[in-house]
Amino acid sequence: MRRKLGALLLLASFAAAASAQTRAAAPLPAAKGSNENAAVAKAQAALDAKQWPEAEAALKPLASSEPRPEYSEALGNAQYNQAHYEDSLASYQRAIELAPSNAVPSRIYTMIGNANLKLKRNDAAIAAYNKAAALDPNPGTAYFNICATLYNMGETTKTLAACDKAIAADPKKADAYFVKGSVMVGQGAIGKNGKMTVPPGTVEALKQYLVLAPDGAHANDVKQMLDFLK
Repeated sequence: MRRKLGALLLLASFAAAASAQTRAAAPLPAAKGSNENAAVAKAQAALDAKQWPEAEAALKPLASSEPRPEYSEALGNAQYNQAHYEDSLASYQRAIELAPSNAVPSRIYTMIGNANLKLKRNDAAIAAYNKAAALDPNPGTAYFNICATLYNMGETTKTLAACDKAIAADPKKADAYFVKGSVMVGQGAIGKNGKMTVPPGTVEALKQYLVLAPDGAHANDVKQMLDFLK
């Protein structure tokens, strides 16, 4: 039984919800001069086509000559999508410095978290996601990013707290219920009678995942755990 439980809990590690792609940004604003605007149009076309090297080449001179946070953010996105994570972090930081202190988009901190996650700097990623959560009027994804990162780190107590924040912010965040239920199953114990005892709310969290994502990527894992707990 212990071997079976261990197999169930060896689930694929979670990446942060937005780690594989950049968050949506607004279209690039117009520049001051006609030459710069030609470069803006070229950069925007490359971004739209996901031609990241071309976008980076067009954005670098823009970001240097025009102190606009949007240009530095877009440059960071182009660099991130080429796995140039250190360069992207510098560009995102420049975007933050250029933006009004009360108008930094939460997505920039999300991308800083994602880049740090790629660089295996988990603590820096969590710090960035916390900043994103503080700025985002809908922080469910930011809290789930924290939940997923902590889950991968094995910080079970902190994972549960972050999952609860994600669920409170977005009760339809299915993966948050899956991570929460998985952690709680891992906290269970098998008694002498061979029966599994898990913390209260474990079964409910797993069932809620199936309600929200009956055909989700983890539906089979959840069904196996529920069957095992029976």
